[in-house]
Amino acid sequence: MIADEGAPQRFHNYFGPQAGRYAEIRPRYPASLFQFLAIAAAGTRLAWDCGTGNGQAAVGLARRFARVLGTDPSEDMLAHAIAHPRVTYRATFYDSGLADHTVNLVSAAQALHWFDVDAFVREARRVLVPGGVLAAWCYTMCRIEPAIDEVVDYHYRVTTGPYWPPERKHTENGYRTIALPIDEITVPPFELTADWQLVDVLRYVRTWSGARRCVEARGEAGQTAFEAAMGELWGDPLQRRRVSWAVHARVGELR
Repeated sequence: MIADEGAPQRFHNYFGPQAGRYAEIRPRYPASLFQFLAIAAAGTRLAWDCGTGNGQAAVGLARRFARVLGTDPSEDMLAHAIAHPRVTYRATFYDSGLADHTVNLVSAAQALHWFDVDAFVREARRVLVPGGVLAAWCYTMCRIEPAIDEVVDYHYRVTTGPYWPPERKHTENGYRTIALPIDEITVPPFELTADWQLVDVLRYVRTWSGARRCVEARGEAGQTAFEAAMGELWGDPLQRRRVSWAVHARVGELR
């Protein structure tokens, strides 16, 4: 989600129109990440996942936390949220509705770059227990094989480059360009992985907000050319290749 600067009750619904596709094809976070967060937090009674989208992070947290609240302003995304007995979803921006100092972990998974960070931090500070932590993470471009990566990178930077929202630069920088008032702890390396066929990669690329906006503005020609080039490099479309995404996380107690 994305809040307009100075107007935190508005957002640009970049992903809602394709919420079903997003839920189906986006990669899943590693279980080791949630284990790390459970150890870092001061207890595992309650976690709040802000900007939860379709609930991928919320459900991952529910494997380690007794209760999880997932919030997002997009009703479209929440309509496709993954059901879990320990996860509750609520459509809202930063008003979690949780009691003061009751939350062990506040998370933002691939979402912080869309936030009104000040509003988010204010609510996190209100709900976190003493010693509780805030965790924000994102993942960068997928890596497959050098020749394939070159084509994907060209599509990302050149074909769809002008159509990416400006906030996207924060993910490229691993969120280091976002000011967070936290005492950071060292986070071990994590990555997302999937064994995908060609169709899976092509469907994933179509969930990019920049790719969708490019198609809306210029038609299918750029996307079709990319898919043809990928088909030539991939070979047998049923062949599976390992796809990986590096995770960049910032975790710590609020100052």
